[in-house]
Amino acid sequence: MSENVVEAKPGKSVNPLLKLALEFGPLAIFFFANSYGDRLFGVAQDRRIFVATGIFIVASLVALALSRIVLGYLPRMAIVNAVVVSVFGGLTIALDDAFFIKVKPTIVNALFGCVLLGGLFFGRSLLALVLETVLQLDEEGWRKLTFRWGLFFFVLAALNEVVWRTQTQDFWVAFKVWGVMPLTMAFALAQTPLILKHELKPAKTEE
Repeated sequence: MSENVVEAKPGKSVNPLLKLALEFGPLAIFFFANSYGDRLFGVAQDRRIFVATGIFIVASLVALALSRIVLGYLPRMAIVNAVVVSVFGGLTIALDDAFFIKVKPTIVNALFGCVLLGGLFFGRSLLALVLETVLQLDEEGWRKLTFRWGLFFFVLAALNEVVWRTQTQDFWVAFKVWGVMPLTMAFALAQTPLILKHELKPAKTEE
């Protein structure tokens, strides 16, 4: 769901590390370009974010194309991410204002939170649409897991606002790349007890 939530569908058997590289690669490239853009491209230090944003857009679109080739389908989250990065990154470059790329995670995570919690309000656990091929949970399990992820996305949105408004630009980029991913993975692992409790076990066949 978030920029880092893994989506899976039936398709080609792919190494999980390769899937992670497709998802995390554009962010890592963004960090690298922002850190060394002045030395690699000869731009002023305060212009690195704009070079990095342009490279981020290209990397996200390339990752989307590679996902289609490698996985055999286009993941919903990869499509959403490529579109959002292109829109907010494009605004950043066109208007020469880093505000747009900085506020992108806030808007995206808040949107995901609204979608998940809004779905619960109308009686639907929308997280199941993304993860149903990975997890088999009962109705209560999907409802609780969806609620937790919905709240977590709002936490990520709030954290992004605090960091980009109070810290340096370089710190924000580093947090976006090296902070959000570990937080998301730790949160996902923390849901293991809930998943095990509500997991649907395959029925045993009588011999």
